[in-house]
Amino acid sequence: MGKKHHLAELQLAIMHALWERGEATVSEVRDSLTPERSLAYTTVGTMLAKMEEKGQVVHRSDGRVNVYRPLIRQDQVSRSMVTDLADRLFNGDVTQMVCHLLDGSEVTPQSLAELKRLIRQKEKELKDE
Repeated sequence: MGKKHHLAELQLAIMHALWERGEATVSEVRDSLTPERSLAYTTVGTMLAKMEEKGQVVHRSDGRVNVYRPLIRQDQVSRSMVTDLADRLFNGDVTQMVCHLLDGSEVTPQSLAELKRLIRQKEKELKDE
């Protein structure tokens, strides 16, 4: 599957800001965080520096400011975190996880049709292996 990417809540919020913008300064990231999360500039800067040490983001200097961009893709993080959730909560039982999601969510006929299409696609991939 590749490297596991587990992000805490603040890290994930920061990554969403970077994925949405492509790149951003500390101030831009701070401004994009929800109003309920009023963090100091230094807190966001420190978190970005720690994330850079872990290889999650990288920065370039633009004058006196650092401009950060993500090094990991959103789909990589989503896949890794969902797989970890399935493993921890459902002992890797994807069927149980999907049942819980379907029972606990509003599901439209369009969503069900898309899920069926994805299941058929996966069945075909497994058959072709």
